[in-house]
Amino acid sequence: MAAPIEGVTGRVVATPRLATHLLQRGPEDGVPVIFVHGNVSSSTFFEDTLAALPGGYRGMAPDLRGYGDSETKPLDATRGLRDFSDDLQALVDTLGLEGQKVHLVGWSAGGTLAMQYAIDRPDGVASLTIIDPMSPYGFGGTKDVAGTPCWPDYAGSGGGTANPEFIKRIREGDRSEEDPNSPRNVMNAFYFKPPFRAPKDREEAYVSSMLSTKVGDDSYPGDMTTSENWPNVAPGTGGMNNAISPKYCDLGGFARIGAGPDVLWIHGSDDQIVSDTSLLDFGFLGQIGAVPGWPGQEVYPPQPMVSQIRAVLDKYAAQGGGYREEVIPDCGHTPHVEKPEIFRRLLLDFLEAHAQGEYLP
Repeated sequence: MAAPIEGVTGRVVATPRLATHLLQRGPEDGVPVIFVHGNVSSSTFFEDTLAALPGGYRGMAPDLRGYGDSETKPLDATRGLRDFSDDLQALVDTLGLEGQKVHLVGWSAGGTLAMQYAIDRPDGVASLTIIDPMSPYGFGGTKDVAGTPCWPDYAGSGGGTANPEFIKRIREGDRSEEDPNSPRNVMNAFYFKPPFRAPKDREEAYVSSMLSTKVGDDSYPGDMTTSENWPNVAPGTGGMNNAISPKYCDLGGFARIGAGPDVLWIHGSDDQIVSDTSLLDFGFLGQIGAVPGWPGQEVYPPQPMVSQIRAVLDKYAAQGGGYREEVIPDCGHTPHVEKPEIFRRLLLDFLEAHAQGEYLP
């Protein structure tokens, strides 16, 4: 991995569960803000955000197991995101933050992981900022805002849904631009809204971050099983894409934690990954004819990902929680990279309002 940018330092924290690589900036007695990355990425995607934090905040961005420079250990997908949640709690305790409330900022699957952490430890979270989070009902294979599965075996989700060519190119360390399946091209086509390109040095750092992903049945994307149901792949039991399958990942319970932490939901208006018409969802791909054999709208519609998020947050608000939704125009899946000024203003205003006791309704 590339060296952190100026003002940000990296170190490895040995916790009882995992040797966790951590990027950090700010005083040890600062207000703790933990940034959690998503799938096929690492803490590198938050380096610029850490560098821009004002004094008084202690910004920290860990690499999840199997990503970046953290230790690789098997991921038990049957626990959903709880292996990650427990890893994060072990890090918080090892850093001496036990008993304190931390602000969590999670991107993509990291946003949903932050929600899992809040479910597991509602008294340990001061606020929750979720950036283009994955649906609380996982990725792929559900048909309505309640997260009802399209098939009983959750076919169309899990380790078998990842593009084999993309996996191959991660394993080979491909940094090229010649093929649409290269990590660089996938990032520029899907993580960001084209024609956005990060500055050259940052783009190289982000590609390195993607290539740090550990590939295998117990990491990314995980194992798979075949299915008689379209599209003929179903979840296995290990690795990342199975952990985010709705077979194991159901965070509908977030609505039931009552008057928990305030939530700021930030998402790009043109996100192609987390969307009600996601270009990585078999339901939508089948609908547009990109995957043959689609059984139709009634059986396997596109997953209403954004609608599912909103439905859970509306229930959360009805139970006494507070949330605010902010949509950033002309932005894809990665607002903190594509629209950093807007993103930072939203985040820092939210954190400052919390510090002043100005909670959401």
